Amino acid sequence: MADNYILQDRLFLWWLGDPAQPRPVGELGLAAGGRAVSLRYSPDWLRSGFALSEDLPLTGDLFVPCEKDCAAGAVDDARPDRWGERVIRRFEPSPRLSILEFLLFAGDERYGALGVSLRADGYTPWRSGPMPGLDSLQEMAEVVRKILANEAVPELQRRLVRPGASLGGARPKSLITINDEPWLVKFSEGEEIDTPLIEHATMELARSCGIEVATTRALPVGSGHAVAVRRFDRAGQARLHAVSAHVALRAAGEDLGYPQLAQLLRRVAPAQEIRSQQAQLFRRMVFNILMDNTDDHEKNHALLRQSDGHYRLSPAFDVVPSAQGLGYQAMLVGDQATESTLANALSQARQFGLKLDAARTIISEAALRVATWKEAFSAKGVAASDIDLLAQYIDGDRLRRQREAFSAR
Repeated sequence: MADNYILQDRLFLWWLGDPAQPRPVGELGLAAGGRAVSLRYSPDWLRSGFALSEDLPLTGDLFVPCEKDCAAGAVDDARPDRWGERVIRRFEPSPRLSILEFLLFAGDERYGALGVSLRADGYTPWRSGPMPGLDSLQEMAEVVRKILANEAVPELQRRLVRPGASLGGARPKSLITINDEPWLVKFSEGEEIDTPLIEHATMELARSCGIEVATTRALPVGSGHAVAVRRFDRAGQARLHAVSAHVALRAAGEDLGYPQLAQLLRRVAPAQEIRSQQAQLFRRMVFNILMDNTDDHEKNHALLRQSDGHYRLSPAFDVVPSAQGLGYQAMLVGDQATESTLANALSQARQFGLKLDAARTIISEAALRVATWKEAFSAKGVAASDIDLLAQYIDGDRLRRQREAFSAR
């Protein structure tokens, strides 16, 4: 356990695309007075590896992030999210908790295909027990409740929460196996509404709008639900290299926005899929606007590396109404910056490879489907009281009038 951890200022990055044959990538070290983590590729990776992100080209340089409190390039995506950090702080006593320790304590089941090892000559991740299954769901929910309430958690129950599960977010979550497949399961934070069930319903509505979404399941827990999300960074035993839009856009020196990500796809997506990938991103942006999902930040979008070295958008994930009516997205949308309007979405349609007529058609299709959201949510079991609360925002004048203007076309 963590009391055996010996403080050190360097760890080792490994490639786990094929977990049966891990490959050393390079050495990680503390930088910026302990406020950042650097990377230097190993000679073997320089000979036969690939650049983990655009700001980590295959050279022998020492890569140090320009900002504090992060790791170099794509290594930053190997860190635990905010919930994971909370779990680590609670269960992994350590004389220091720098980003280097967070990278180590995230464990072997972190997001993507990178691993962090204590040794350079063999992949030795931080220890963890067997992955829990569905039969542990209720007990897992109780552990989450105890963490949220700052109550003591018995040693044997700590194995039920894994800190390296996703790219970003503070929602309570862990990993679970369902039918021998790895899933991420997210729990309620004790909100008045059944957020996990609403997320499942929103994802299914997005699918009906032509959006490629991660597979989800609503799992009854107590008087509410958890939502399970099948991991899209796994393909059988293989692990897929995943780069968040945050890392990809930062590496390219671009602003954090949808049009900028659409243009990045022109360079990294397979040539025959560029148009469809850009249109898919536009469709996701429009859906987020219409459904009041204003937490669509750049860590809630990702690119998955394909076997030929190209990248595709990951399935959409973390799509759920924010129920705030802020009127601004987390990422840039168009000429009016982050303003949550369909006019703003149309203003830079050409950056998505779309002519205005094609962009308007996508918006009209989404508007027609979103107009049925109440019926769709009710069919998934969302309570009438939760639907009424969401309707204040999704059916409020600002979004409803925009939706009606396009669904009437």
